[in-house]
Amino acid sequence: MSKRLGLALSGGGARGMAHVGVLQVLDEAGIPIACIAGTSAGSLAGAVYAAGYRGPRLAELALGIRWRDVARPSRSRAGMFSFEPLESYLGRLLGDCTFADLEIPYAAVAGDLDSGRAAILRQGRLAPAVRASCSVPGLVAPVEIDGRRLVDGAIANNLPISVVRDMGADVVVAVNLHPHPPEPPRHGRQIAMASFLYLLLAAGDDPATADVYLPVPLYGLDSLVRLSRRREHMALGRRVAQDALPAIRAALA
Repeated sequence: MSKRLGLALSGGGARGMAHVGVLQVLDEAGIPIACIAGTSAGSLAGAVYAAGYRGPRLAELALGIRWRDVARPSRSRAGMFSFEPLESYLGRLLGDCTFADLEIPYAAVAGDLDSGRAAILRQGRLAPAVRASCSVPGLVAPVEIDGRRLVDGAIANNLPISVVRDMGADVVVAVNLHPHPPEPPRHGRQIAMASFLYLLLAAGDDPATADVYLPVPLYGLDSLVRLSRRREHMALGRRVAQDALPAIRAALA
């Protein structure tokens, strides 16, 4: 019986384009993915992949999305923006898709605003779950699902390795878009960004618990928000995944 490979995809805003590069390399290498769990940007990439978007179709979709497809200003006291456009976008793309309709078992990781704990979403309608997983608290209004107010899963588990294990994966490949800073921070902006990264690392599962860990070296505020760098991010994801192929094949052997 062959080993089941699962993917844990971290959050990372616009850095999520790197996940597309990783997914493309695994497809091209003929490595089947048995299950996926994603947080925030990872939940969006994972959901679209699990729904059947592969290769050129996945890249075309990633290169075509704009912030207006994701967010709009909101008058809600709960957030300056709403990710309702993201939910509508997924509805147009995938129809009224449920988790049961997906080709690959998939989980979206959100954060429960009232308990601070992770909400592992695996049932019901897909689009609201992804929207909840991506909704940055304070900036984006929460999403209510089954009586719970849900926000970006990064507050509870930004690298859901344990979730993938619970889904039955024998081998977990974890893709982290918020790796350790490349050098000690020295001035105010660097210190702020490094502290943000450390908080996200602490909020996620320990990278050492993955069988293969892929830290994608993306740093700086602009990499979180600038979609204009999407090709660069996709190429970087491809490079990291290609370098890791020997380790992934060894783990599956």
